[in-house]
Amino acid sequence: MNSVAVLPTPAPKEIHLIGAEIGEGAPDPRCCAGPRALLRFGLARSLGVRSGSTVKCDSTLRAKGTLALARDFSSRLADRVRNALASGSLPLVIGGDHSCAIGTWSGAAEWLRPRGSLGLVWVDAHLDSHTPQTSHTQALHGMPLAVLMGYGPSELTTVASARRKINPRDVVIVGARSYEDAETELLARLGVRVVHMDEVRTRGFRACIEEAVARVTANTVGWGLSFDLDALDPVDAPGTGTPVPDGIALCDAAAGLASIAEDSRLVAAEIAEYNPARDAERRTAAAAVAIARALSGAEGKLSGLRCAA
Repeated sequence: MNSVAVLPTPAPKEIHLIGAEIGEGAPDPRCCAGPRALLRFGLARSLGVRSGSTVKCDSTLRAKGTLALARDFSSRLADRVRNALASGSLPLVIGGDHSCAIGTWSGAAEWLRPRGSLGLVWVDAHLDSHTPQTSHTQALHGMPLAVLMGYGPSELTTVASARRKINPRDVVIVGARSYEDAETELLARLGVRVVHMDEVRTRGFRACIEEAVARVTANTVGWGLSFDLDALDPVDAPGTGTPVPDGIALCDAAAGLASIAEDSRLVAAEIAEYNPARDAERRTAAAAVAIARALSGAEGKLSGLRCAA
């Protein structure tokens, strides 16, 4: 197993929750209700957010489906993330469909740029690496990773700055199991490491996530984690924008993330694609809270979670 050199931190960072209410980047827009639903479910309370922490959920952050408004949404979200980082907090962005990643990581990359570059671990059932030329649906939630690497509409690749946000060598995708040939061709050409779900099953999620962190920190000064809830198995998380069978067990995901969450190089995190309209039993809300707790280093047993054999 590859190990990650975890650097000690003098004290836990204050968590700055940022609600990114966007659903118009997906065919089913109801993920826009995800951030508020998770706050009502008790996300902030479950993290043990200390007095003085900021919990924001701005209903004006909407894209309405057009590139111009998607750029406006992404630019404002990027500003929120940069401001949180400038205050010394750890931004935890709660989407919304996964097109919110354009704003999240544009902001983080530009804040970090004076010191160096940003690495990114992308945990997802999908590759999210389409461009307008390859996407049949033209849905923005299928394009954010390509956009962050400089491929896609100029309205979005230039959010926060005209420079590429992430170098492909500093990206690792974990858990992929639903994608198109055009995406795999682009990622192979760029040299992006993709850990498919078959490999996750063989090696275990913890080994794969630790390798991913080691890779994205090799040439960078900080890294982020973007977690799409559809990476999880629908048994644990049915309420996502686009659920895909045979995913990562929640227990394995939470334990693996907890193993890397205290790395002092982690600058921001993101949880996307919660769709409360598909989550009648609130299993996915509970899963999102468990993922957030693991990322925040919150203490508590992961009891009751289904673990892989």
